[in-house]
Amino acid sequence: MKRLGLALGGGGVRGFAHICILELLDELRLRPSVIAGTSMGAVIGALYASGVSGKDLRELAREYSIQDGDTLRDVMKKRSYLVRWLKALVPERKRGGLMSIDRFLVDALEPIMGISFEELKIPLIVVATDFWTAEEVVMEHGDLATAVRASMAIPGAFTPVSKDGRVLVDGGLVNRVPYDRLQGRCDVTVAVDVIGERRSHDGHVPHVAEAAVGALDIMQKVAFDQKLASLKPDILVRAPIHGIGVLAFTKIGEVFRQMAPTVDDLRRRLSELEL
Repeated sequence: MKRLGLALGGGGVRGFAHICILELLDELRLRPSVIAGTSMGAVIGALYASGVSGKDLRELAREYSIQDGDTLRDVMKKRSYLVRWLKALVPERKRGGLMSIDRFLVDALEPIMGISFEELKIPLIVVATDFWTAEEVVMEHGDLATAVRASMAIPGAFTPVSKDGRVLVDGGLVNRVPYDRLQGRCDVTVAVDVIGERRSHDGHVPHVAEAAVGALDIMQKVAFDQKLASLKPDILVRAPIHGIGVLAFTKIGEVFRQMAPTVDDLRRRLSELEL
């Protein structure tokens, strides 16, 4: 049987698209031999590697966001989760970022708090960036939550993480979709890029925050395309997500909706490989 390696890329809220991919793997009874993740890909990958199923991940996402079709009663049930999200997003006077990543992770990563990489059901590789040396930092041992916290520390948004004498920030700065880290550890690599599509809006001029995030997307896209030119995964999944900001947590349901055609295509491609 061929060993499947799965690389999950960063992209903020767009990273919830990874859940659709994991649901498909569960449906097809395909268990990855190893997972590599960056930023939100590290978050979703860590939860899945710890034993949380794709279906349960979707339910977790539903609990944390307002979905299309939710009634007023549904929204009221979710208000405690939403209040905690809002508290996590309250700006703080702290060096390196506007939001407390610790407050953000208390609920979002509760299933993996206090456990190590060694305790995971599926081996996991998490990528971060050394802020001062600009080096890629690969983590697969020790405290899991610390590694994930570092991988998703978007500069300027979340405070950096100090680990082993290094200041670590979002892994997407150096390796947005770390499928190259799966080499030699699997037979088939599936790389999932959720950065989405860039679309113009009749000459729309972006506001400051939109421009900053967009510039980061552009730099990451250029670096990713350069890597693809020299090393390609066996299957590349590019999520056609558009119109959803990095921190637009109320649009998780829309992420799922936009991913549906992509999941159908991936189902066909996986069946052709006879894994």
